[in-house]
Amino acid sequence: MGNISFSFEAPWLLLLLALIPLLWITSFRSMVGLGTGRRLAALFFRSLVLLLIVLALAGIQWVWISNRLTVVYVLDQSDSIARAKRDIMLDFAIESVKAHRNNDREDRSGLIVFGREAAIEFPPYDDDLPVIRGLESYLGRTDASNLESALKLAAASFPEDSAKRIVIITDGIETVGTASGVAQSLAEAGIGIDVVPISFTSKSEILVEKVDLPANIRQGQPFETRVVIQRFQQGADEPVPGSLKLLRKMGPREQVLFDQKVVLDQEINVFPIRDTIDQPAGYTYRAEFVPDNSADDSLQQNNRADAFTYVRGKGRVLLIEDWNTPGEYSALVEALLRSEIEVEVQSSDQLFTSLTELQAYDCVILAGVPRSSGESAEDIANFSDEQIEMLVSNTEYVGSGLIMLGGPNAMGAGGWANTAIEKAMPVDFQIKNKKIEAVGALAMILHASELANGNYWQKRIGQSALEVLGPMDYCGVLQYGGLGDSWLWGGKTGMLRVGPNRTAMVANMRAMAPGDMPDFGPSMGMALRSLNATPASIKHMIIISDGDPTPPPSGLLGQFTTAAVKISTVAVGTHGQAGHQTLQNIATTTGGNYYVASNPTALPKIFQREAMRVSRPLVYEPDGGLHPRIAYPHEIVQGLPRELPNLKGFVLTSLKDSGLVQVPIRSSNPTEPENQTVLATWEFGAGRTAVFTSDAGKRWAGEWTSWSGYDQFFSQLVRWAMRPTKSDAKFTVATNVTNGKVEVVVNALNQEDQFLNFLDMQAIAVGPDLNPIPLIMRQAAPGRYVGSFDADVAGSYLINAIPGPGMAPITTGASVPFSDEYRVRGTNFALLEQLAQLEPVGGAAGEMTPPLDASSLQELLKTNTYRGGLPRAMSMQDIWPLCLLIGALALFADIFVRRVSLDYAFPFKWLVRRLRPGESSQDSDRKESLARLRSTKTEISGELAQARSSTRFESDGSSADVNPAQTLGVAQGSAASSANTGGSKRPPSSPSMAQSDEPSGYTARLLAAKKAAQAKKNDGKPS
Repeated sequence: MGNISFSFEAPWLLLLLALIPLLWITSFRSMVGLGTGRRLAALFFRSLVLLLIVLALAGIQWVWISNRLTVVYVLDQSDSIARAKRDIMLDFAIESVKAHRNNDREDRSGLIVFGREAAIEFPPYDDDLPVIRGLESYLGRTDASNLESALKLAAASFPEDSAKRIVIITDGIETVGTASGVAQSLAEAGIGIDVVPISFTSKSEILVEKVDLPANIRQGQPFETRVVIQRFQQGADEPVPGSLKLLRKMGPREQVLFDQKVVLDQEINVFPIRDTIDQPAGYTYRAEFVPDNSADDSLQQNNRADAFTYVRGKGRVLLIEDWNTPGEYSALVEALLRSEIEVEVQSSDQLFTSLTELQAYDCVILAGVPRSSGESAEDIANFSDEQIEMLVSNTEYVGSGLIMLGGPNAMGAGGWANTAIEKAMPVDFQIKNKKIEAVGALAMILHASELANGNYWQKRIGQSALEVLGPMDYCGVLQYGGLGDSWLWGGKTGMLRVGPNRTAMVANMRAMAPGDMPDFGPSMGMALRSLNATPASIKHMIIISDGDPTPPPSGLLGQFTTAAVKISTVAVGTHGQAGHQTLQNIATTTGGNYYVASNPTALPKIFQREAMRVSRPLVYEPDGGLHPRIAYPHEIVQGLPRELPNLKGFVLTSLKDSGLVQVPIRSSNPTEPENQTVLATWEFGAGRTAVFTSDAGKRWAGEWTSWSGYDQFFSQLVRWAMRPTKSDAKFTVATNVTNGKVEVVVNALNQEDQFLNFLDMQAIAVGPDLNPIPLIMRQAAPGRYVGSFDADVAGSYLINAIPGPGMAPITTGASVPFSDEYRVRGTNFALLEQLAQLEPVGGAAGEMTPPLDASSLQELLKTNTYRGGLPRAMSMQDIWPLCLLIGALALFADIFVRRVSLDYAFPFKWLVRRLRPGESSQDSDRKESLARLRSTKTEISGELAQARSSTRFESDGSSADVNPAQTLGVAQGSAASSANTGGSKRPPSSPSMAQSDEPSGYTARLLAAKKAAQAKKNDGKPS
């Protein structure tokens, strides 16, 4: 609904329309030869061309003014508003639209809800809001109120062809963003704002304000923790009894420090609790209060508070060993203890679970431990991707050292290839030298289609196995499809080298959709033929299946045994003992392992462990052993003799192509220098990493354990990698929590109290969810470094800053309290009144109703949110291009009328002939043809008569004396003679009568007349 009009960008150019009368005056006489009708038509089209050009030059626009009104209701769904109030708010919006929306005017209504973020529940449309009992939009977190984002979303959702009004239903408590600035912009855009307040009705509220810890807590020193609890009551001042509990957490371990009944008899209550910390680490303190009567508290989210502290001590080392071989590195542990280095041993099946736990250690040693270990599906221990990232982050960002020791199940031989650990080490765990026969081949048969989400798990396990393989290894995957058994890649051979094809292999695995395999025989036969043709030193095969396919022939299993190809099988979703028996028999006969996986999440671990079998060529154990020597004067080997004890073996690696890598110890063989590494080091981020490719004791380094330099070498290695604990500089650190951000300020001075500038300070924060948060520190002033990070989740944050290489880390913490959403505050009437008083451009200010509740709902529905008082929407569109197009057509019509003459009576004649009764179309055509013939005959006859009239007769002079009768007689006689003789003789010529040939055509007649006149002139001349 609306009005249509026109406007012009340059209306003064319309004065050019005065040229139209002048055009008629000057052109009317000049076109007199066209006839009256054609002359008037030409002048009309010429005037139309001039009119359209003038309109285009003036910038003509089409203007549509709408009478529609769109109202968008914005509902606050944050936690500060009780659930019952939210239902009333929704009812108000629905009933208000139903009562006041003008359907004839095609008014629109919409609904937006918001918490920390805003979402559209119903976009504006020309109908009433549907009656619903619950919201469908996903709001995410509702622990904050972001009215600013809701207003922006409402403004973006308005259609352009209507007036606009926003109805805000909220308590006005903003915890994120600032709505006033956005509201001012909306008013300038002509958008009106009405406000419906929601009042705070709780009469009692309890909140745990904070847990207060001392700034510097020393190991073994008693200190006092204070828990602050606030009590809020309306109209009464009664004590509130309840239970207070204080927990101390370090990683997953919790200790209850206080759990007693207390009474809140003050508005602010403080409870001191004494504690002592004996073990250096990062600790989280959590206080919780539960009132005995739930009516004394309306919000449970503010009944808990956290605080964080970090206690430093002497340097500590964490040594992680394989749980299958406990005590294998006891000699190393004892040597470090003798060197006064504190060591804690952790088994690979009881690993750390958070980065906070690793913070307590200045160095972590992976002592010959594989990524996956265990013999059955139930007891496989595995480093998860998250734990690997924690190890790397603990070194790269926190500055802790990381050392890997070799062994038959370590480094590349232990499945660590293509992991974040490999990126952190100074060597690659894969051999890229073709001269070294460290090549394995792995074939996989994937038949888990009957497992729940079987195709998903097959892709996961295939990719997991592929990650373990090195670039020189071979891999192939067999699947069953509509055309039978086939290789997933590689054509008929199926086995391809992983290095250049890894990306394509992963892509093919993601796209595969294997079917239900009926028989093991064909696919296993294909795998054996391909493995036999593959130049690999170790060949292995893995089968995952439910055991339903027909078992392979015993002869085929014998061929696998002869070819030294072991087959490991994994049973998933088997349908009885028969399936288990088939798979177990395949594994037992060929010397592989048999797994029963009841939990699909164990499948990637199993395949990683089995894929490690093809990495065995990375274990280098030459006859006669290895002869290591010092190749670089590093501080780790300082004071050691150049010739070191022999080693029986080590794990082959490849040096990273980086100038930061240092190789203090090399072996005499193999001959390739990049593969001779025994000890390599480099600095990685804020920390240091090192690899010792042999073990530290029983299998390969037996001579080392009895060597006098054993303790010195490994203690120097560990101390080099350990995070520094002392610094010559003086640092102070402070944190400030505001508006969902934590600001960190570090002041740096040297021992002479002079500013330390241009430090390469690296920092990281760890949130309550134990995930690392990058923290960028920038110098803001002399000796001052400032950084910040988002912290919108309540809890404790660990902050660690490394001032520079070789400097001790700065560790602190920040406690982010619960959101302001849960603080006790009344309705923010001041903000709501400010929003309602804004006057939109071209309209009137909005209205603010009394607070909304169940009793006032019907009264507030009388407020007409669809009233006028807003600028109407105006839509404008340029139409001058259309004017030019029509003008071009009119110009063509003008030229056509002046240049082309048409028989305008022809259509009427044709219509009369068509409508004449009793006459067919064929008769009419014949008559028309005859008429044309008569006309042509008449024209030709006239031309012939004119030609005859110009004919001239001539005589030879003797003709006057000849008797006509004689002449006739001679002629007759001659004719008779001619008849008698058969016409052999030509008759004598007749008397001369000069007669010209009949001319044909106008040009011929002119030529004949000219010749006749010339002859007459010649006849009159004297001879």
